[in-house]
Amino acid sequence: MIRIDAIWLATAPLDMRAGTETALARVVTVFGAAQPHCAYLFANRRANRMKVLVHDGIGVWLAARRLNQGKFHWPGIRHGHEIELETEQLQALVLGLPWQRVGSAGAISML
Repeated sequence: MIRIDAIWLATAPLDMRAGTETALARVVTVFGAAQPHCAYLFANRRANRMKVLVHDGIGVWLAARRLNQGKFHWPGIRHGHEIELETEQLQALVLGLPWQRVGSAGAISML
């Protein structure tokens, strides 16, 4: 239904009380602009809640996800301010699974 060409994860936490305008302002601050057909992911400090802002080319969508147990495997700020994810990595992340070795990041290139 909504085409997503790129998925971006912000490493700095976002206050989960933030609405669409605040989340959009954070996307512009961290990523420079909200590009059409891109998803931008944010987590709170405890990494048990996530918000996703998607620019569909016409408007923006804001969705939230909460884990009842555990937390999302969210990278720290030491990994940079933003990280691009693959679709498989996003699917693992939203389930609370370690996503860092999913997709092409899990390729074995040396014995």
